[in-house]
Amino acid sequence: MTDLVTIADTGHVRTITLNRPERKNALSDELAWGVVTAVEEAARADDVWVIAITGSGDSFCAGLDLSGAARFSPLSPQSAQLDDIHWVGQFLLAIRRRCDKPVVGGINGVAVGAGLGLAMATDVRLVSRSARLMAGYTRIGGSPDAGLTVTLPQAMGYEPALRFMMENRTVMGDEAVALGMAGEVVDDEAFGARLAAYCQQLCEWSPITLRLLKRGMVKSLETTDLEQQLRYELSNIRIAFGSEDAKEARKAFFEKRKPVFQGR
Repeated sequence: MTDLVTIADTGHVRTITLNRPERKNALSDELAWGVVTAVEEAARADDVWVIAITGSGDSFCAGLDLSGAARFSPLSPQSAQLDDIHWVGQFLLAIRRRCDKPVVGGINGVAVGAGLGLAMATDVRLVSRSARLMAGYTRIGGSPDAGLTVTLPQAMGYEPALRFMMENRTVMGDEAVALGMAGEVVDDEAFGARLAAYCQQLCEWSPITLRLLKRGMVKSLETTDLEQQLRYELSNIRIAFGSEDAKEARKAFFEKRKPVFQGR
């Protein structure tokens, strides 16, 4: 893994950190693809139950690096030539579709443009009180990417999302929570500890349960077939109840103790 992305494992939590603080973690091709690769690797690791994504220094991600950083792609030359999604679309696909583990966004500072897209692609978000969130596309004559036309309306509703982007608004931590862009605001000085504690809290549950839960929620956003979704729920709960973790959960419930899950 490139030094632009650092990986740290604590228990069953893997923390992926954008590590370009001198550029406020602005996205070069190498950094962005590094994040995508790190998520995909964490998704394949059975010992990783929860994934956190955060930024180094005082920023989450300042968006696309406009300074002319060198081009980079992990794809073959021909595949790169045919790539019409690029890393900017892969954030949402990697986090929501190819990773069925909870991905927690630790929005520790500024999140702009594609950096906001990365933040909103995560499943749940904690935001620092002084963080500044902005789409910024109208200011540079662009249009939203990085999945923001999907994730912002999902989180905020159609009109609030449209106004947020059309008016080029900047919101800080408390307002971000009020708008539905994050679930919890945390004082800056306590942010790192709270992010770690929240991720460890999620690890108290079976990873089988967490993965099936996320699969069901993501699937519900992609289908308009109610009966299909209900059948999918039933299929998932059958898988869940057939696991060793489910047997341990029920046993612990009757014995009035905390369950010990093994991820099986």
